[in-house]
Amino acid sequence: MGTVTTPELPTQYTPADVETRSYERWVSGGYFAADPSSEREPYTIVLPPPNVTGVLHMGHALDHSIQDALTRRARMRGHETLWLPGMDHAGIATQNVVEREIAKDGLSRHDLGREAFVERVWQWKEESGGRILGQMRKLGDGVDWSRERFTMDPGLSRAVQTIFKRLFDDGLIYRAERIINWCPRCLTALSDIEVEHSEDEGELVSIRYGDGEDSIVVATTRAETLLGDTAVAVHPSDERYAHLVGREVELPLTGRRIPVVADEHVDPAFGTGAVKVTPAHDPNDFEIGRRHSLPSMTIMDERGVITAHGPFEGLDRFEARPAVVAALREQGRIVAEKRPYLHSVGHCSRCKTVVEPRLSLQWFVNVSPLAKAAGDAVRDGRTKIHPPELAKRYFDWVDDMHDWCISRQLWWGHRIPVWYGPDGEVVCVGPDEEAPEGYVQDPDVLDTWFSSGLWPFSTLGWPERTPELEKFYPTSVLVTGYDILFFWVARMMMFGLYAMDGRPPFRTVALHGMVRDQFGKKMSKSFGNVVDPMDWVERFGADATRFTLLRGSNPGSDVAISDEWAGGSRNFCNKIWNATRFALMNGAAVGELPVEELTAADRWILSRLQTITAAVDEAFEEFEFAKVSDLLYHFAWDEVCDWYVELAKIQLAAGQEHTRLVLGHVFDSLLRLLHPLVPFVTEELWRAVTGGESIVVAPWPTVQDPLRDPSAEEEILALQGLVTEVRRFRSDQGLKPGQRVAARLSLEGTALAPHESAIRALLRLDAPSESFSATARLDVGGIVVEIDTAGTIDVAAERKRLEKDLAVARKEAAQVAAKLGNEQFMAKAPQDVVRKVRARADQAEQDIARLTAQLDALPAG
Repeated sequence: MGTVTTPELPTQYTPADVETRSYERWVSGGYFAADPSSEREPYTIVLPPPNVTGVLHMGHALDHSIQDALTRRARMRGHETLWLPGMDHAGIATQNVVEREIAKDGLSRHDLGREAFVERVWQWKEESGGRILGQMRKLGDGVDWSRERFTMDPGLSRAVQTIFKRLFDDGLIYRAERIINWCPRCLTALSDIEVEHSEDEGELVSIRYGDGEDSIVVATTRAETLLGDTAVAVHPSDERYAHLVGREVELPLTGRRIPVVADEHVDPAFGTGAVKVTPAHDPNDFEIGRRHSLPSMTIMDERGVITAHGPFEGLDRFEARPAVVAALREQGRIVAEKRPYLHSVGHCSRCKTVVEPRLSLQWFVNVSPLAKAAGDAVRDGRTKIHPPELAKRYFDWVDDMHDWCISRQLWWGHRIPVWYGPDGEVVCVGPDEEAPEGYVQDPDVLDTWFSSGLWPFSTLGWPERTPELEKFYPTSVLVTGYDILFFWVARMMMFGLYAMDGRPPFRTVALHGMVRDQFGKKMSKSFGNVVDPMDWVERFGADATRFTLLRGSNPGSDVAISDEWAGGSRNFCNKIWNATRFALMNGAAVGELPVEELTAADRWILSRLQTITAAVDEAFEEFEFAKVSDLLYHFAWDEVCDWYVELAKIQLAAGQEHTRLVLGHVFDSLLRLLHPLVPFVTEELWRAVTGGESIVVAPWPTVQDPLRDPSAEEEILALQGLVTEVRRFRSDQGLKPGQRVAARLSLEGTALAPHESAIRALLRLDAPSESFSATARLDVGGIVVEIDTAGTIDVAAERKRLEKDLAVARKEAAQVAAKLGNEQFMAKAPQDVVRKVRARADQAEQDIARLTAQLDALPAG
């Protein structure tokens, strides 16, 4: 690895000067590379593969910060650690991008042809895809770049073909006509996760079918689909319509007569209790149709254009809707119209077109046995979901999963390995097989989630039994957002258990929430509150960006962020930098601690370090990153910087050389504890403190029980209490923080007697002269502090200030007393409002007492 040199620390920390240099050194040093031949215990995370079209957003930044923190700590703890990166080919998203590119030249994919178009997509992928990988480096992701994978790499494509063939041969993949999500713009089926639902304004129209006693009223937001109705359904126990079940009513505008059927699916309490049944254009209606052997009538084409014979033929679905309503109104069939009517509408996540439920011939996975296995693996503890309360969501999904439509009408993706013969023969071809001559391959490609569902084992070489697969599968933990628990996680569980002999793909699923703005609002371009993590990295540094996200991350909960908090994280990094520079400038060194020479302050900080180390370990195990961050933030800022560094200055001034070793030990350990959260600043500082090669491969701190010292902690806690109270007292007396005054301390016979010089140094208190005369007195737990403020403050000005503040406090007390004495207010005000008013009253009384005491303590003048 070469000779280690201790870097010189500039006076200020500038992230841009450190981050790129450090990252390149980590990668070239091979610190992130995993060795499957190692005898060390493995720790594996496979990165949820971002889309090749994507860029790093705040959700990614949170996800990656958590995974990096986990893998950096595991590496330091001695695990053979693999964090495997890669990208998803993102079928529909990537195809859309390239189609837009060639459209600039007036071309469509059909102009190019399938082979040339796919070649063009590969070219785009090599030139423009994967921008997110460079952004991952800027964030500090410690991934093993030598193992980077892409879902359409030859090895992963072989895995896709292999598992398709196995599922097909086992009867778990089939082709059938079913209702699927269809995008009339992208002209393909969509998975559930590719459909985004929003509350859109529409119109709820109530329509009368039939006449007289044979009439029945249904309500719909999609009047145009009436043209494809093949029944009206009511609940079997609904007496209002019992006389109609089994009879027929006339379907308006068409002249057709359709049956009234009884079906348990219908909610008699919703609307009129009767629903129109359009099996070819609604998933629930399709199931009703199957149960009652109803015909399915497709009344629009793949572009959403009406194909039903009649005056509406050729109209777009959204043109047909008002036209159908107008025609019904002319016939007196409209019973009621409600507009605007808010209802949930699905949109294609890529082009935002309204999705159309459509009866279509597609390929499906029979998920029933696979989903049961996925549920069992969590129920029997082979895989744990964290936090545990989110397991219910997982079970809700896998216990009621519908067969999965896996075919997509695209050109970019894994081609379905099924071939059709001239006489209708169907052959599924494995990776080492050839289709018979004259057979034609299915034109569709597989859903992107099919290949990404194999990610935890295909990236490790499956279907071959590779050393990587033997060493690193099952993976240790999957870190992902709760929002894709049902989609991606369930699919990986199903495929992993199926392909890997009942071994689940991960031991733990650690779920985090969404990143929101400081007001808890979802980030959206339309709200104007989206924050670019790369902008934060540029302004505040990668460490501050990561620390802000981690400090807000509790298991399963959303994370709120703001520029102000990122600025606070940057200040924290600067605080650590400045404190470490002080330690180095004062000769901080790493070596054996001279236990017999340690002062109470030394023993206190070392004891606190053991407590914090244990607490950090416990929080890491529970994925409580907010707690880890807060523990280290307050230990570093409040205890190390604000107290021990100040006490160390006093000890060094007194010639206590051992202090340098304690400083070195504390900063060495603190920087290692902080490293998984803020890797760049800690790397630079740790190398300066220890002269070590890299903190990335330094051992994780362990709790050293002999250094626990409750008595020292109690002693310094008492010192802190005294100093804090006297500082407040000084401020109350109008003394500036750095202003020196004479004081008498009654420490004799107390536990703090040995600390008098330190207390005086911390409080800027001089020894009293023979002519000392106390003008202010404070009793802190039996320790009396007398201060001579004569000549140090402007008594008249201070009296004037205190009298002004006292008048404000008395006015506040009078106002809240009047409210609390108002019977009408007390009778009508909510309890929380009353509590707040009473709290204001208590605070006002405290302020009055404090200010009165300060005035009484002022010398006469």
